[in-house]
Amino acid sequence: MSGTLDRAVVARALDHLVEQHSPKGSQVGWLMIASIFIESWDLYSIAFILIFLSQIFHPSSWLLGLTGAATQGGAVVGALAGGWLTDRVGRRVVFLGTMLMFFVFGTAQAFVPNMGVLAAVRFFLGIPLGADIANGYTYIMEYMQRGKREVMGNRWQFVFALGEVVAIAVVLVFLVMKVPPDTLWRVVLGLSGLPAIILFLLRYNLPETVIWLVQRGRFREAKRVAQQMYGDSLEMLPDEDVEVPPARLTAFIADVRRNRIAWRATLYGWIACFAESTEFSTFAFYLPVLFVLLNVSGILQTNLITLAIYLIAVISGWVGPIITPKIGQRKLSIWGFAIVFVSLIVAAIAIYTNMLILLPFVAAAMLWGHYWDAENVMTIPSMVASSAYRGTASGFSYVFVKLPSFLSIFLFPTLFGAIGKANATLFIAVFPLIGLLAALFLLPEVYGYKDEAGAEAAAPIAASGS
Repeated sequence: MSGTLDRAVVARALDHLVEQHSPKGSQVGWLMIASIFIESWDLYSIAFILIFLSQIFHPSSWLLGLTGAATQGGAVVGALAGGWLTDRVGRRVVFLGTMLMFFVFGTAQAFVPNMGVLAAVRFFLGIPLGADIANGYTYIMEYMQRGKREVMGNRWQFVFALGEVVAIAVVLVFLVMKVPPDTLWRVVLGLSGLPAIILFLLRYNLPETVIWLVQRGRFREAKRVAQQMYGDSLEMLPDEDVEVPPARLTAFIADVRRNRIAWRATLYGWIACFAESTEFSTFAFYLPVLFVLLNVSGILQTNLITLAIYLIAVISGWVGPIITPKIGQRKLSIWGFAIVFVSLIVAAIAIYTNMLILLPFVAAAMLWGHYWDAENVMTIPSMVASSAYRGTASGFSYVFVKLPSFLSIFLFPTLFGAIGKANATLFIAVFPLIGLLAALFLLPEVYGYKDEAGAEAAAPIAASGS
């Protein structure tokens, strides 16, 4: 490379890109969000077949919990490594690599000989899962306009719920067809490789983000891709590349703290990630098992009830992004965590008093609230991060989703047995309460946030919500 870096020119180009509308922006956003379907299938199809795995292999409660949680543990590693690699080597290399890994390890689940090997395969499957989320949010934030990127980022929970509904539906079809349990669980888990390879092919021709190319001084490629994606050749940039040293990972936290709004929003994102992940990975993840243990219904009836509940979650996941421009991110979080908190209190009372008929209705309300409070926990920290550290910021935030999720799924069955179902449910209510308090007292309104040129501002709707 040759030439010298003019930081003012780079800043002007980055600010210009944030305000640009790419005709392909929505397509890019949906391609990134679509990978959540694969993640949802892999993470939560296991919840609907744990009962079969338990009957076939007779594992200890520790191995059962580890098998359910292994993907989450791998995702912790993937989020950290994938976020760093996204900033270091580029967005495109990472998202293509993650889809290939998804295909290999997702398909491999169908051929494992025992639960120990299944747990190991699911751990390695979690690595591309965590990396892909970190990578996908950088694409959304860097190819979509302010106001639209927030809505697209919030749609991840809609796709999550959709994946869960499809997973339940497939299990139900196999149950009705009287497919043997040993065949059922292998096919359900192994099928995740199919959408992964399809998504790989759909993503293959997607270019690197222009913002990353500009940040790395690859101006000639940036101008070419900008013309392709925006119809804008970025005339303010020179026609020669410059040598730009990569951003230092150790400076990430200092960069996040560069202004008060970004720092408070990021802190909220980490806390909310932890809270929403724990509330879901305990009560909601084990809903099928909970219904059976409490004699609410049999296995087939349980899956039918769970399917109905998650159809409500799909509606909630669709409504949340639609109302975000009207009420802002802050109020969406407040309402979401408040609904979950109240629902879990009522669920605990229902179990204490043996009014089990209330549980399906309470679970539906809980998931409605959850799909609101979880929608923006990745959007917010990814959005307020500077482009130099956006992959790292997304990956680091996702650790706060996956680490508590791993611990919750792994340890909750033991807690379940130690203190009882009602006490465990009441204990879980602490986490949405933490999220609610953080939304009330820490989160500034950030809908429409602008950061590329160092000018932080929020849209008019945001001011009224804070």
